[in-house]
Amino acid sequence: MKATMKKTITVAHSPDADDAFMFHALVNNKVDTGDLDIRHELCDIQTLNERAKRCELEVTAISFHAYPYVADKYVITRPGASMGDRYGPIIVTAKPMNPSELRNAKVATPGPLTSAYLALKLYEPSIKPVHMNFNDVQHAVLRGDVDAGVIIHEGQVTYNDMKLYKLVDLGEWWYTETKLPLPLGCNVALRSLGTDVIRGFSRAFSKSIRYALDHRDEALDHALTYGRGLARERADKFVGMYVNDYTVDIGDIGMKAVREFLKRGREAGIVTAKADPEWV
Repeated sequence: MKATMKKTITVAHSPDADDAFMFHALVNNKVDTGDLDIRHELCDIQTLNERAKRCELEVTAISFHAYPYVADKYVITRPGASMGDRYGPIIVTAKPMNPSELRNAKVATPGPLTSAYLALKLYEPSIKPVHMNFNDVQHAVLRGDVDAGVIIHEGQVTYNDMKLYKLVDLGEWWYTETKLPLPLGCNVALRSLGTDVIRGFSRAFSKSIRYALDHRDEALDHALTYGRGLARERADKFVGMYVNDYTVDIGDIGMKAVREFLKRGREAGIVTAKADPEWV
C-alpha cells in the first residue's frame, strides 16, 4: 500500500514557558498528528501579530486584540487560548503610585496589537504609550524612561525580584468590570488551508495540550528550556495560570469574554477593525 503524503504546515508561537508547555507533545512527537507534518517557528507576540497582518504564517499564535485585523484571512482554533482568570498583565512602577497618577502618564507596553495594550487603554484611556519589546519593559521602568510599564509572560511572577511595584493587575480589574476572564492570546489558521486541515491541526493541538496536562512534569521539563531563568516552582505557577480548561477548548464563557473585550475596544475607538471573532 502506498504511503499517504503528509501535508507540511508551519506553526509559529512565542518562546515562553506556557506556549512551550502546550506545544511539547507536538514538538517532541508525543501525539499523532494525522496527515499533518508540523514544523515550528518561534517569535515574540507583537512580531507574530505583524506577520499575521502580512499573511506570512500558516498557523500562528496572535493576540486576541490583533484578530479583527486579520479575520479576513484567518480563523481562530478552539484550542490554544490564553485567558487570565482574575489575573493578567500587570502595570508596574519603580515606586509606589496611586492608580489616578496614570492619567496622561508615559507607559511602556509590549506592542500596539497586544491584548495587554488593549486592556491598558480600556483601563486608562489617557495614557501615553511607549511600545517596545516585552523584554525591555521592566528595564525601561527601572531606568525612569517611562512612568509605568505593562508586563506580560514570566514578568508577571518575577517583577518583585526587580523591586518593582504592582499598581494594577489588568485581569483582576477586567473581572471586576465584567465577571469574565481576560482574553490574551489565541492560535489562528489561514482560511486558505481549508476546513479539513484546520480541524486536523486543532485536533492534534488539543491532544498536545491534554498530553501536557496529563504528563505535567515531563512537559514542564520542556517548558523550562524557555522559562528565561524561571525556577521550576515559578514556571509551574506561570504555566498553570495560562494553560487551563480554556486552553483545551475556549468554550462559551471564553468566547463571550473575547466578544466583550473586542466590543469594548471598538466602542472606545481602540479597535478600528469591525470583524467578529470566528472559531473552528
